[in-house]
Amino acid sequence: MTVHEQKADAAVAAPVEPSYLNRELSWIEFNRRVFDEARDPRNPLLERVKFLAIFASNLDEFFMIRVSGIKQQISAGVRKRSPDGLTPTEQLAAVRRTLLPLLEEERRLLIDDLLPDLRAHGIHLYNYRELNRQQREWLDDYFKRHIFPVLTPLAFDSSRPFPFISNLSLNLAVVIQDREKGELFARVKVPEVLPRLVPLPPELCDAPGDLPLRRQACFVWLEQVIAAHLNTLFPGVAVMESYPFRVIRNADMEIEEDEADDLLQTIEQGVRRRRFGEVVRLSVDISMPERIAQLLLTNLKISTTDLYTVRGPLGLADLMSLLRLDRPDLKDPPHVPVLPAALRDGADLFEVIRQGDVLLHHPYHSFSPVIDFIQAAADDPAVLAIKQTLYRAGSNSPIVKALMHAREQGKQVTAVVELKARFDEENNIIWARQMERAGVHVVYGLLGVKVHAKLALVVRQEQDGIRCYAHLGTGNYNAATARIYTDLGLLTCRPDITADVVDLFNYLTAYSRQDTYRKLLVAPVTLRPGLLQLIEREIERQRIAGDGQLIFKMNALVDTAMIKALYRASQAGVRVELIIRGMCSLRPGVPGLSEHIRVRSIVGPFLEHHRIYYFHNGGAPELYLGSADLMERNLDRRVEEVFPLEEPSLARYVYETLLQSYLADNVRARVLNPDGSYSRLTPDGDLVDSQDPARMLGDR
Repeated sequence: MTVHEQKADAAVAAPVEPSYLNRELSWIEFNRRVFDEARDPRNPLLERVKFLAIFASNLDEFFMIRVSGIKQQISAGVRKRSPDGLTPTEQLAAVRRTLLPLLEEERRLLIDDLLPDLRAHGIHLYNYRELNRQQREWLDDYFKRHIFPVLTPLAFDSSRPFPFISNLSLNLAVVIQDREKGELFARVKVPEVLPRLVPLPPELCDAPGDLPLRRQACFVWLEQVIAAHLNTLFPGVAVMESYPFRVIRNADMEIEEDEADDLLQTIEQGVRRRRFGEVVRLSVDISMPERIAQLLLTNLKISTTDLYTVRGPLGLADLMSLLRLDRPDLKDPPHVPVLPAALRDGADLFEVIRQGDVLLHHPYHSFSPVIDFIQAAADDPAVLAIKQTLYRAGSNSPIVKALMHAREQGKQVTAVVELKARFDEENNIIWARQMERAGVHVVYGLLGVKVHAKLALVVRQEQDGIRCYAHLGTGNYNAATARIYTDLGLLTCRPDITADVVDLFNYLTAYSRQDTYRKLLVAPVTLRPGLLQLIEREIERQRIAGDGQLIFKMNALVDTAMIKALYRASQAGVRVELIIRGMCSLRPGVPGLSEHIRVRSIVGPFLEHHRIYYFHNGGAPELYLGSADLMERNLDRRVEEVFPLEEPSLARYVYETLLQSYLADNVRARVLNPDGSYSRLTPDGDLVDSQDPARMLGDR
């Protein structure tokens, strides 16, 4: 460690205030920004509903993964403090303390704002008690024909154990009075195979004013329909009460890879076990009496600190189904992706790449050139081999189909499928088996690390010898998410970059111990030291010439070593601009520590997903793109690649159009304050929207 680093570390450790923001609370602040989009009346009504559903879905995953992890630490007696100084027990208490008022805001928004607005626009989400006679008669018939046959009530008494409550399931706690046995308890699961929002015929909707029938839609909550017909499930006894409740369980699988003879089978078993993890949250309706809540707590083996009581319907992620309504007047105008200028004339794709690198910016650019790249390789007789990594390919992947087609055409095809991609394990297992049946050589990642790098390689026999073509990206090979995630992809045949890609695939598929690369920064070997070296170079430039500048855009910044390096840069006077969508543990704007660092977050219709690392380098800037956030897992426990953007015109586009738009945004940007809160910018002058397709495409 240098003398300067020792001084910097001493400054970082100064006890004025914690140098780091809590990771879990920072994540909650991110989800609060998502919630703010649901509250924002500038967004169309159904877009606000969408953001509320995303907020709820995000929170479910937060409990399944992050809260469950904290609870496991507590159970294991872990007392180690987080970088901001909190024990696991203190973190869990802080999470609950922060979430309770936010959840109350969520309910106020839904019940007092969104539902009345939806009704005013002809979209009714009825409570069962609001229904008229005709509507109830129609639902009586619907229940008999579609719901009743699917239901399975489960009793709980001295001879029957408490029924298992699966993860994310919505249930009814039913209280029954029997003449002989007295008060009994039963559980009825709300079937996931049925629509959560039961649609009524439009002619039965209570439409406001003269709204045309085709623009009307009305629904009833499925659990309320079931609750109204419980007597049919329990003939001969009196149904006294029923209350909805919902359970969230630990869904973070622990895979002992070194003990797994068959990783595919082990992952399959882990996916099945996910349903049976420890309960980490019980949500109940505010109407549930204490005795029923206590019965659930006792039998689920959790405490009152795991109980969340809310007003209104549970499981609001199901509101996403309303986005299927044909109501363009209540949605954002549809965005139609375009082709980059270099690919618009229908020229041969490989010829275009030979003439120069092609940069794709999704979702503003279409994802079709990525698919075309693999399909063209599959059909080209000059192509010898195709290699690709797959992390989240989606459920109906044209990329995977193109790889199987390539194998049918006699190409040598290798797919590195990451089976451990959280919540995509089942899709990846399905695709892996289908590709193996098609003859594709499938590699299931590496022992102990996840393969998160986004790479595709095409090996082609040309007149002057073998030439390699590559696609390197910041996002997944998923055509569906490419329509809503902002990502960058590079099509190139630069020999030094493609040689690195070849070496990286050899590392992924064989026993290679490759630890040096020509151009790529690769985790877990060269990415961390490479980025740290580039940051230190900028610090040195600041000392020499006073022109140090860093601009980083990513999803999350929580790695303490990287944060310390950025603190050192700030203390040296380097201007540091950070654009971070989600978690940020760095505390900006602290005198003597981070006064030269600004952090902003962009949340909007598109999910900001690309990672961009800009180093000013004394006016000869270097710009890297890639798959890695600045998190310990990305730097040390994943295979990631970060690649340089060397074509000057492309680098200029990313710097001048993308990064400068994000730094000037006054429509979607929030700025991180030293205390961990975020402030939305108030537009002063012209509006700058960094998600405006016209702005992002420019002349591209």
